[in-house]
Amino acid sequence: MNTLRTAMLLAAMTALFMGVGFLIGGTGGMMIALLFAAGMNLFSYWNADKMVLSMNRAVEVDEKNAPEFYAIVQALAKQAGLPMPKTYLIDNPQPNAFATGRNPENAAVAASTGLLERLSHEEVAAVMAHELAHIQHRDTLTMTIVATLAGAISMLGNFAFFFGGNRDNNNPFGFVGVLVAMLVAPFAAMIVQMAVSRTREYEADRRGAEICGNPLWLASALDKIARGAERIRNPDAERNPATAHLFIINPLHGERMDSLFSTHPNTDNRIAALQEMAREMGGRSQTAPRQAPEAQQADEQRPAGPWDRAASPAPPAEPARPRPNPWGRNPTGPKGPWS
Repeated sequence: MNTLRTAMLLAAMTALFMGVGFLIGGTGGMMIALLFAAGMNLFSYWNADKMVLSMNRAVEVDEKNAPEFYAIVQALAKQAGLPMPKTYLIDNPQPNAFATGRNPENAAVAASTGLLERLSHEEVAAVMAHELAHIQHRDTLTMTIVATLAGAISMLGNFAFFFGGNRDNNNPFGFVGVLVAMLVAPFAAMIVQMAVSRTREYEADRRGAEICGNPLWLASALDKIARGAERIRNPDAERNPATAHLFIINPLHGERMDSLFSTHPNTDNRIAALQEMAREMGGRSQTAPRQAPEAQQADEQRPAGPWDRAASPAPPAEPARPRPNPWGRNPTGPKGPWS
């Protein structure tokens, strides 16, 4: 089914490309756009993930330079039955993350330094489980190719301003066609992105919660990431808005994107769905997202989450702020529901 959806999406994006080419240059422009789209499709299949990582200046890390983050991804990938993806860090204070790659064997996950600094261990694990769910559902190929082609369509619309006014280009719509290409092409690409992203985020939330073992960890993480994205700008994402749908939360600043045209579902709705899932799973109170599911049958002083830290007093109603930048320590190894 995912293969069919990907093929249909590529056909739709190619048709958009040809339509914009026809508006700019008539039949000749349409044929050039077709050839360009075919080349972009082939290039995107093999290299779109590298382009997206480069756009966000992601740096690959391993167990030596990011041991705890790497251990989280490694344990979760094992729990999900996936090959170990490549892991990347993005030096950006905005908390966010995304996954990319054409298949599970050639996948990568990326997290910002802001995510690791602002979220607890359990919340980071839940976010990475969400990204692994995208890989498991094979969403990453479609979403990464859409990011590349949507950016190309938007760029083609901009080119219309420079090359569409020539009377010798066989454009049957004249300057009106040029204006339509400039205005409609980016909007059409955005519509395709919306269709790709909204339903898949809910599916990845559910599967990610199953992988990490507690939906409330992801619910808490989504709330923190959404509030962080509102306050903190992501300059790389602002320069490449066609990649916004890849992130777990829309990285674009609120003033840039009206909610009607958001590439992501409403965060409150996602949190509500996860809280309902926790109730269905018989989880603990919604006010304790850091408690492990099996803690229901254990002593109240048992350490929360998969990290088996030393027991601490019961947390206050307002969860304590996570320890700043704990990711350089050599971990003893994550333990818990996915070990």
